Amino acid sequence: MRLLLDAMCGGLRSYLRMCGHDTVFVLDRGGEAEHGGASGRTGGDATREAEGSAFALGLAVGEDRTLVTRNVQLAERVDDAILLRERDPVEQLRELHGAGVDLTLDERPAFCGVCNGPLDRVGPDEPTADYAPDAHDEAVWRCRDCGQQFWMGSHWERVAETLRAVRASSNTSEE
Repeated sequence: MRLLLDAMCGGLRSYLRMCGHDTVFVLDRGGEAEHGGASGRTGGDATREAEGSAFALGLAVGEDRTLVTRNVQLAERVDDAILLRERDPVEQLRELHGAGVDLTLDERPAFCGVCNGPLDRVGPDEPTADYAPDAHDEAVWRCRDCGQQFWMGSHWERVAETLRAVRASSNTSEE
């Protein structure tokens, strides 16, 4: 799924990327803070907020992405939007799951958790960053865009457990 997260939903980006969703965060594209919107608002500046909303709408439509937002007016202005009500990222994940977004971890990472760039598997004889395990001993992926390296370590397991709990609680609440 191709998603665009507005400034109020940025805590979801690494979860969604780890689930294989091509997920853009508007602030990573220079949105809302530069163009107005939730994080760039000062003193009720409606013009800046309108510019931020227009920027987000342009990205969503121009890149054929589903907009994920907590902004009711913004969600109403685009055909494909998921309106969230919660502030907490785990609660937002429950809302996304309820809206039909697949929250199952990919068997292998596809998108960089930092910049959303594509990942390539590091060969067993290739060097890895000091913070990453040896690619000969464990599968490691490198982002083509920013060079960040990833592996399925303890963070992967914590995210997997969070997502299992979200799916289980969502399924229970739907009954």
